[in-house]
Amino acid sequence: MGQKIHPTGYRIGTIEPWASRWHGGKKNFASLLLQDKNIRDHIEKEYGSAGIPRIEIERTGEAVNVIIYTARPGVLVGRKGIRIDQLKAELQAIAGMTVHLTIHEVKRPELSAGLVAEVIADALKRRMAFRRAVKKAIQTTMQAGALGIKVELNGRLGGADMARTAKEREGRVPLSTLQANVEYGTAESRTTYGIIGVKVWIYKGDIDRGQKVNYRQASSAGGRFERGPRRGGPRRKHRHQSPRRRRGRPPSTRATPGTRTTTSTTFWATAGTTTRRRQRASRRRRGRCRLLVAPCRRTRTPTTTSSRASVWSPSRSFVSRF
Repeated sequence: MGQKIHPTGYRIGTIEPWASRWHGGKKNFASLLLQDKNIRDHIEKEYGSAGIPRIEIERTGEAVNVIIYTARPGVLVGRKGIRIDQLKAELQAIAGMTVHLTIHEVKRPELSAGLVAEVIADALKRRMAFRRAVKKAIQTTMQAGALGIKVELNGRLGGADMARTAKEREGRVPLSTLQANVEYGTAESRTTYGIIGVKVWIYKGDIDRGQKVNYRQASSAGGRFERGPRRGGPRRKHRHQSPRRRRGRPPSTRATPGTRTTTSTTFWATAGTTTRRRQRASRRRRGRCRLLVAPCRRTRTPTTTSSRASVWSPSRSFVSRF
């Protein structure tokens, strides 16, 4: 109980500003309200690919000002402003008066609940696994600086015969706190096996008492939050990793021209216990040396290398023919 109220309507008048700002009397209030709905439906239907999470409408006695927040303003404006002129003419036909358009770019769409829901719905339409799509969206939102996110899917998930509900959550989402800035968005994914509904709640922090959410300032804030520390702690270095070289012979036992260097089965003398993979690689190298190097009389030559490596010099020169 207590979790079924719309988060935006619950906070209207407290921290959430009205999306439609005008005054109408008893005679024309219903017609103006229906006109607002028609304007929003037309923009979302014809220009939904522009990523529009919020539409605000202001009215005066002579004109209607439509404020559109979009993540892809280039799609909405079009080349040389052709699409925006077309949209303005269409809205004037719906409103029956002069319409002014104002466009605000959403710099960080990963913090907009409506856009995150549309991304998940689009991934489900492209037959992506629903758990993968949800976890990817949650990870992107949390890295962008959100304090919490909750995602709910409902429908025939994965093409199952019986519809069910799946929920994923990370961080805090205080739905009962009026001062909490919780943004709510929905989307529908029309798949071949039915419609899947997507709901997203994003918690961005608390608003001071007496203040309201400023969407214009929030949409114009660009850049990303700096990523926090790694969850599992700092990365550990490989226990066999050397600060000088990782692969090949140690620098102290490199072979000089005209000599052949043999090492023991321990590939690195300083590496401790070796793995079977390194032992097999060492055997393969020794096998190649037997094929490419001519027979020679083994004469031990004094050397200054480590005790684990011995240097052999051939008794006569040879010529390899290929």
